[in-house]
Amino acid sequence: MTVGAEAQDRAQFMLLMRAKGVRDLNLLRALERAPRALFAPQRYGDIAGRDIALPIGCGQTAPPPSIVAAMIEALAVQPHHRVLEIGAGAGYATALIVQLAASVLTLERCQSLALEAATRLEAFGATNVKVAWADALADGAPAGPFDRILINALIEEPWDRFGDRLTEDGVMVAARSVARDGGREQRIVKISRHGDGGFRAEDVGPARAFAPLAAGLSRGL
Repeated sequence: MTVGAEAQDRAQFMLLMRAKGVRDLNLLRALERAPRALFAPQRYGDIAGRDIALPIGCGQTAPPPSIVAAMIEALAVQPHHRVLEIGAGAGYATALIVQLAASVLTLERCQSLALEAATRLEAFGATNVKVAWADALADGAPAGPFDRILINALIEEPWDRFGDRLTEDGVMVAARSVARDGGREQRIVKISRHGDGGFRAEDVGPARAFAPLAAGLSRGL
């Protein structure tokens, strides 16, 4: 791909993200600085700029970038925040968050994905991130507290297991499956913690291509 063609594709991608509803300027800048092709399997590099899900190995799928952006925008990450990400995947969401937060700890239960994500993030120049091969559901998983938690998976209510890892005014964003029109639909949910220990859940919008949060470690395929 020529430099001109690459620039044109990047511009089209940014227009698409704006059309999909991304409004946060800092997030838009982060999207522009982190081409998705850098965080996709090489064989999908020519279609990584499309708003589609991509298989990334270990039986996992990376959601479309508009969904990733919507979840991160709902997190409302600030420069002083400490962020926990559950499910590093290919490292694309992580690459966006590291540009917005003070530090990021990302957990990935599949060892091959964790290694690949760490390599990509290092090549990207991220210095405020740690990628750990770890089971977020296991005893001894990092307890925090964290200002923000992003869960790249479907979770069930209640949020007790992860809510206690938030600061008093912390925010967690995940996906969940809800009954709708006689079927099931994935939705993005934002969970805010209050000083009294209570939680408030807010529907943010549609989600796509997420699998249920799984326990246990895997070395990959």
